[in-house]
Amino acid sequence: MFDTLQHKGRRKKLLEQLLSKFEFDPRVIEAMNRVPRHMFVDHGLDNLAYLDKPLPIGAKQTISQPYTVAMQTHLLAQRAQKFDKVLEIGTGCAYQTAVLAEMGFRVYTVERQKTLYMLAQKNLARLDYHTPLLHFGDGFAGMPKFAPFKGILITCGAPDIPNELLKQLATGGRMVIPVGTGTQRMVVIDRISDEEFTRSEHGDYKFVPMLSGTE
Repeated sequence: MFDTLQHKGRRKKLLEQLLSKFEFDPRVIEAMNRVPRHMFVDHGLDNLAYLDKPLPIGAKQTISQPYTVAMQTHLLAQRAQKFDKVLEIGTGCAYQTAVLAEMGFRVYTVERQKTLYMLAQKNLARLDYHTPLLHFGDGFAGMPKFAPFKGILITCGAPDIPNELLKQLATGGRMVIPVGTGTQRMVVIDRISDEEFTRSEHGDYKFVPMLSGTE
């Protein structure tokens, strides 16, 4: 499966639709334009890849809706800059990982489902994304060995803010996390100092739940 002119045209149309809904950071739109979303889903879903909707990727998980990917990346990019270390919790099929890599971040990403961890490795390798560091493990634990991170992005719905991940957020850094059960609020946590954090909310979303342990 290749990135044809038809795919590129559909991708451009999708991004134009996203921009009609919200004024996203141009860097985010440019990054998403360079990532062939259809190559992160099953070939049978190719015709749906550039609709603004989540799609199944196996293990009862989904690839996030493009609007959601754009919003989470936009919120993160207001603090994290090129070459900053960013931690992603919930690699999935690695589409969001690729977008973060295209933003120029040094990406560290954790996946708890072994089948998805292997799928993510395959997807990134065949598209020549060699810089993201993938880790199979519990997302609630993060990656303390590589902390602190300027940005932390969670791609699943957390019941509350995981304290262990807060510890791994650098001063001056930002966490973007959907919080709640059922429907989540998109929460942004900024670390002002060792002990001081600020919190803001940015609308309702629906994610698969964040689970502990590995499978």
